[in-house]
Amino acid sequence: MIGMRLLTLVFCLFVALPLAWLVYAAFIPAEALVRANIATFGVTLDNFTALRGSGLWRAMGVSVGSSSLVVAAQLLFGLGAAYAIRNGAPLLGGVMVLLALPSELLLVPLYRQLQGFGLLDTVWALVVPFLASPLVIFLLLQALRRIPWEVVEAARLDGATELTIVRRVIAPMLRPELVASGVLAFAAHWNLVLYPRVMTTESLWTVQAFLTELLRTRPFEWGLLGAAALVASAPIIILYLLLERRLIEVFEAGFRS
Repeated sequence: MIGMRLLTLVFCLFVALPLAWLVYAAFIPAEALVRANIATFGVTLDNFTALRGSGLWRAMGVSVGSSSLVVAAQLLFGLGAAYAIRNGAPLLGGVMVLLALPSELLLVPLYRQLQGFGLLDTVWALVVPFLASPLVIFLLLQALRRIPWEVVEAARLDGATELTIVRRVIAPMLRPELVASGVLAFAAHWNLVLYPRVMTTESLWTVQAFLTELLRTRPFEWGLLGAAALVASAPIIILYLLLERRLIEVFEAGFRS
């Protein structure tokens, strides 16, 4: 038992070290870099001030807007698909295949399709291919399987349509799972790097694509890079801290069912 706790502690420290460095680098004084001495103590906000004209806030706006649209669509389509599968639609095999398929393999065919529809270098290129998520469908399906189906049958006997059942019966019962799935979907889309660089030009790059370009063009400005990375990570960190327990419970229950 003690050995497992020590191993867990070492693992937690290993994971926390990059986060601690990220926070420190965001506030590192300029003189520490000039002297090549990162042990110089001090706190400064100059690194955040320098971000004003870098394009980070534009990229943050693109990420927030596109990720929010994607989350809304994935929850809507995911709940409908999960309900259809729970009712006997033979779609689960396709969902599992898509869940295991690396998304990078789809870049070329997606590029050709978006080019054909004239959606390249538009905000819809960041939204349309992500309207449905196999992970969201899978998690909501596992949650649906834990619901007593007699509730749905009773609603049908009362004359409720399938849309009414999903909207007024299923959705309220799955509210925690919908919230957790939405957070996971938001994080997944927020962290896209390669896809936006291929499908859009710099004016529509998401925040992660912007960070890779900032790292390429200004690799030695540790303070600026740290501040940019901290700002870009803030929404995900806040969401995780607020919903940590719910996320873990839903994810574990989904794969345990």
